[in-house]
Amino acid sequence: MALLDISDLHLSMRSFEGETPILKGIDLTVERGQIWGVVGETGSGKSLTGLTISRLLPNTTARYTGGQVLFDGKDVLRAGERDMRALRGGRIGMIFQDPTTNLNPSFRIGTQMVDAALHAARDKPAILGLTGRESRRARRRAAWQASVALLESFGLHDAEDRMARFPHEFSGGMRQRVLIAMAMIGQPDLLIADEPTTALDVSVQSQILRLIHRLVEERNIGVMFITHNLGVVAQLCSHVAVMYRGRIVERGPVSKVLKAPEHIYTRALMDAIPTARAQMDTLRGIDWPLRDRIEAEIAATAKEVTA
Repeated sequence: MALLDISDLHLSMRSFEGETPILKGIDLTVERGQIWGVVGETGSGKSLTGLTISRLLPNTTARYTGGQVLFDGKDVLRAGERDMRALRGGRIGMIFQDPTTNLNPSFRIGTQMVDAALHAARDKPAILGLTGRESRRARRRAAWQASVALLESFGLHDAEDRMARFPHEFSGGMRQRVLIAMAMIGQPDLLIADEPTTALDVSVQSQILRLIHRLVEERNIGVMFITHNLGVVAQLCSHVAVMYRGRIVERGPVSKVLKAPEHIYTRALMDAIPTARAQMDTLRGIDWPLRDRIEAEIAATAKEVTA
């Protein structure tokens, strides 16, 4: 049984202008030990696919019109809110895109880490070395100690002191490490990373990628890594799924897809990557004639599947 199995997922979003289809038949399977890179242009549906797994989209605007999302054999789209709260931060960890906006500036890092640890330990007290019968003070002390140890293991030295500081006192790389620690405090089976290296410089980005790779090796978890950067995918991921306008147009092992892309859109993305020898007037984009060809290929593929 796959850790995550998304099958024919359809999502529409409501607005004052009506309902618009966003995800149009997503199929994706993630096994333990795999790192799936999900790539595509802005608006292709990458982040919405990730948010769907944890059911973080508001019911007032999001409507699932078909398909299922099986996590360890259970359909999260039909799970109750109580079950989803146990999964979020527990068996499913999520690293959000911008650490500046996803860490509360009003609370110290320690407060936010401890809250995340206590939430995860509500259903799995053993992750903090607890039995579930301890006092509130004992639980908070265990959560504090576990948070310090985790931050230290992720390369934040003097973690005990840093727990007393506010997010604005940290660099971008340090804040990203805190977000990863908060996502991993519950010892999840699946980690969803939504562009966790976008705002980081190259050296810090490399450190974060090595950290995620180490987590996969040590804990045998599955990772869904959402990014625009095909270079990051080549460096980190074992598999890649290429998204275009709510569809996955190509998927497979990184070594196969990036070396010999079969879909016209994947080839267009790779052709748009600038090289060190490229001149300013030779940079390539995806123009409208090329998009028309992409749409035609997608439509032809859809007809073959229907037939």
